[in-house]
Amino acid sequence: MRFQDLLAYKKSFELAMEIFSISKSFPSEEKYSLTDQIRRSSRSVSANIAEATRKRKYEKHFVSKLTDSDAENAETQVGLEYANACDYITKNDLETLTSKSLEVGKLLNYMMNNPDKFL
Repeated sequence: MRFQDLLAYKKSFELAMEIFSISKSFPSEEKYSLTDQIRRSSRSVSANIAEATRKRKYEKHFVSKLTDSDAENAETQVGLEYANACDYITKNDLETLTSKSLEVGKLLNYMMNNPDKFL
């Protein structure tokens, strides 16, 4: 199994790239705070999925890395809320990106609840 073939990976990678693109317009004073934080957390989702597949021989390690991925996904949602509250993204952007993040979360939860299908 290649991690690049997993739907959760594909969707999370796509979302991280959208966040990267939209965060280019954040103010320069956010460069080392919100911009960096939201980019790192969104990228960590797919990175942890990749790590999970390398640990799939051990179910508990596999699920643990997916749990880390899910936590990074939640952190990304918080970053999006801050970006909206600070008027860096529109309400529509917030809703669209959050919806995609929730979809990733559902895929991660499916994997965590059904690890035998991925081991």
